[in-house]
Amino acid sequence: MTGLTITIPGAAVGKGRPRFGNGRTYTDRKTLNAEAWIRQCAVEQVGQPMLDGPLRVDMRIDVAVPASWSRKKRQSALDGTLRATGRPDVDNVSKGCLDALNGIVWRDDAQVDELHIVRRYADVPGICLKVVPA
Repeated sequence: MTGLTITIPGAAVGKGRPRFGNGRTYTDRKTLNAEAWIRQCAVEQVGQPMLDGPLRVDMRIDVAVPASWSRKKRQSALDGTLRATGRPDVDNVSKGCLDALNGIVWRDDAQVDELHIVRRYADVPGICLKVVPA
């Protein structure tokens, strides 16, 4: 197998912290919706391959350039001169993506033994995941 590519359109959402209430722990609605969207995109694009063994994931997070930025600053962002730092954190986005793909692309995200993440500015926000056997 050469690998799988999954594209998730839309703004990246970081996995939220667990919430506590009424004597129980739960996941917030925003995180649940984001993970459901990631699962839906994955199933539509690659099905449910349930890969075995160690895996490498290359993740590119495309962040929209704020509309309020000047033309010069926008061009700097799109050229890569101005780096995308800010929210959501790359580790929280990766947690959400990897957890969402459990039972679909792999049995458990513990199989991912190599993870490379790049966050950059782009015209269209989204996430691109490339999964290959390690």
